[in-house]
Amino acid sequence: MKQQIRFCRSFDGAGLAFAVSGQGPAIVRAPHWLSHLEYEWESPIWKPWIETFSKSYTLVRTDERACGLSDLEAPISFEAWVCDLEAVADAAGLQRFALFGHSQGGAIAIEYAVRHPERVTHLVILGGYARGSMKRGLSPERVDELNAQLKLVEQGWGREDPSYRQMFAMQFVPGGTLEQINSFSELERRTTTPVNAMRIMETFFQIDVISSASKVQCPALVLHVRDDRRVPFEEGRILARLIPGARLVPLDSANHVLLEHEPAYRKFFDELRAFLPRAGNAPAEFPALTPRERDILDRIAQGLDNAQIAAHLDLSEKTVRNNITHIFAKLGVENRAQAIVLARDAGFGSKG
Repeated sequence: MKQQIRFCRSFDGAGLAFAVSGQGPAIVRAPHWLSHLEYEWESPIWKPWIETFSKSYTLVRTDERACGLSDLEAPISFEAWVCDLEAVADAAGLQRFALFGHSQGGAIAIEYAVRHPERVTHLVILGGYARGSMKRGLSPERVDELNAQLKLVEQGWGREDPSYRQMFAMQFVPGGTLEQINSFSELERRTTTPVNAMRIMETFFQIDVISSASKVQCPALVLHVRDDRRVPFEEGRILARLIPGARLVPLDSANHVLLEHEPAYRKFFDELRAFLPRAGNAPAEFPALTPRERDILDRIAQGLDNAQIAAHLDLSEKTVRNNITHIFAKLGVENRAQAIVLARDAGFGSKG
């Protein structure tokens, strides 16, 4: 697998680096901090993400301004981050694409989707939030703690001694191995300067896309780990409630960045593949399925629930449920998400 690293300029002339890998329908990762396109390619944490995405999709990743291979001296603001996403999507030549927002990138993705509904087909958010830490009505003690974090970042980020960075890394990957924690600490050091890190944190502490979230028009999937130390699960629940029609998927983990070995990582990608349309071939025969089961599988692949399938095929919901049980057994899958992935890979679900 290879990645192509390219460059473009944003609205204010800031240079942005972005990378393209894989093949298939396009999915764009919204900018977020702690990114470095080259180092991620070798990272024991991020390389599995890139590989898994790139097996099924054309993945476009961006180094946020003032991070990685993008211009380090660029002014930082939420508006600039959204404009940077606009610049990268244009430079990559994408007309229609799915948008993935991780953590801080979730709010950027929401704002872009609202401004460009004609371009975003689907919105996927992991560990995201509509309101930054300083917009959550925190206690004075918690505000003091966040301000202390900013000071620690300013003083300790660039030191050779990695002790502070490792403490910070533990908030992102508390379930990581020593190698993964050390790698994340090194990513922090390589990503940006101490001053930039502080400025970025100050900016995303003030994020507020509550109004914009209610204006999202595309299908949306919100996933959030239950014991996230960086972004409380409640923020994911609020976000899913704000976005019209969004579905919330809880993930059993404490890692803000999911790790390849954990079940939550596999569940994330199962849900993602089930949610996003994929390039399919001609329908497979699936000879074990009856004509009725094939009809039901086709509508499962379209994303319909049992009640909708029953209405479409003039069946009772009980009949639909019984048929789905037989379908899962014949396909060797355990849940709906896995059935959708298999069906779409075979070309089902294309009737709309």
